Amino acid sequence: MMKKYILLLPVVVMAGLVACQKNVVEKAPLEYVNEDLVFDKLDSLGVYAEQFLYNTYSDLPQGYNRIGSNILDAGTDDAVPSNTDDQVQYFSVGQWSPYVLPDDRWDALYGGIRKVNIFLSKIDQVPLKTAGLKQQWKSEARLLRAVFYFELIKRWGGVPLIGDKVFTLNDNISFARNSYEACVQYIQQEADTVQKYLPASYATAYFGRATRGAALALKSRLLLYAASPINNPAGNREKWLSAAQAAKDVMDLGTYSLTSGIDDPFMKRKNSEVILAYMSSPNSSVEALNGPVGSKRGDQGKTNPTQELADEFEMSNGKMIAETGAGYDAQKPYANRDPRFYLTIFHNGMSWLGRTVETFDGGLDRPAGFGNSNGAETRTGYYMRKFLSTAGTAASYSNAEHSFPVFRYAEILLNYAESRNEADGPVKEVYDALELIRKRAKLNPYQLPAGLSKEQMRTRIQHERRVEMAFEEQRFWDIRRWKIAEQVLNRPLHGVQVIKSTDNTMTYKRVEVSGTKFLPDRMYLFPIPYKEMLSNSNMHQNPNW
Repeated sequence: MMKKYILLLPVVVMAGLVACQKNVVEKAPLEYVNEDLVFDKLDSLGVYAEQFLYNTYSDLPQGYNRIGSNILDAGTDDAVPSNTDDQVQYFSVGQWSPYVLPDDRWDALYGGIRKVNIFLSKIDQVPLKTAGLKQQWKSEARLLRAVFYFELIKRWGGVPLIGDKVFTLNDNISFARNSYEACVQYIQQEADTVQKYLPASYATAYFGRATRGAALALKSRLLLYAASPINNPAGNREKWLSAAQAAKDVMDLGTYSLTSGIDDPFMKRKNSEVILAYMSSPNSSVEALNGPVGSKRGDQGKTNPTQELADEFEMSNGKMIAETGAGYDAQKPYANRDPRFYLTIFHNGMSWLGRTVETFDGGLDRPAGFGNSNGAETRTGYYMRKFLSTAGTAASYSNAEHSFPVFRYAEILLNYAESRNEADGPVKEVYDALELIRKRAKLNPYQLPAGLSKEQMRTRIQHERRVEMAFEEQRFWDIRRWKIAEQVLNRPLHGVQVIKSTDNTMTYKRVEVSGTKFLPDRMYLFPIPYKEMLSNSNMHQNPNW
């Protein structure tokens, strides 16, 4: 179930130990350090213990290009990878298995749980002077552990719950799986307990650490998933009410609000919308991996949004492109769209870093043309724009802050709208939550039509979630918990072929770029990795794997 290994300390701790306790550390290889040197019984400030806790944050969901340099959404109906051999696409074409699992986080997540359990088992021997600080640190660690368990159960369903145990080489770790319901109850209890000891916010220097809002946001997402059709096939209203209340608890904190800028949660490290984020040092890797390939910087353009996602964005007047009165022109397909479209997708003719994006056949960003490349350029006629900084030039990068939002306030509003609609129908509070997001997006008008039915509002909520949360590792899980993956991933995915004529006019043609395959009897849950089945006689596999 877990790796049996001697604790590897963060580089930052090693550097500190070498500097401050060189005579101690040199008695053993530098890559192995006794835990009691970290959880120092004489360290009233808990310097190394706190650094150990910091290191545990590195196991939070990282988001950007973490699966073979691709984003997870490239395995959904929202995008494809530019390289047809990249494993993330196995999810959308049905080629994944217990032997080949592109998003296998089992070891890493149980490794994070082990770190937390080591921290909890050792922190009491550190004589912290600051009143309440030790309880806060314990609560941070327990919340991280709860996040790790949630990441496990959204992939595999019920998993072994191991409590606070720190295993040794001689321990039997052949645990059976706990039920999904037992895991949900455990995570909820942890979130409820620790939120009382976590601060409402931190000073800027500590931004990124777990807060009361993060604990409540985890509970909101947890209960939303537990109430969704995959886990609540009977549609138990009480589960939806609990999920709605959990989201409302975050809203009632008064700590968070939507930022004025649509891209602020991704490009500004500290802002009013991000509740918990994976914090990374300033870098340009997101731009290098995803920018249009015609850039002189050498951008790789790995993420190619589909036509299905492009079509999902409304017109700026709040109408879907196929609606009467929308004003959509198929030969000017990118005019007057939802402003979020331009911050999410690179399209032909778009201005970027002082040049024009050219995704027409033979253009800078699609030199080989539609169907003539298996990895060097866009397969769909689009590139991902979201998360990319405008810092730098067409010829050189500038580092930018890229903090992947694990939880942000827009999701809480969407969670609340969905849960409340499923419990009570499209009451005023449902409209209010959605319209806050649409107003921030500057749709005009942003109001939804009055008198929507529960089913119509469900469609609107699913639409809003798709465009607002695009490429944030939400769509992959949403189509599973809604149990619609068997519909959206059993039909072709499309892109656009743009042809430039001799008089410089452009013709846009919808083209098929990939088939898909989703087997509903097994693919709503991940298979337990094959090596876990071999090493644990008490482990049972998910159905039909």
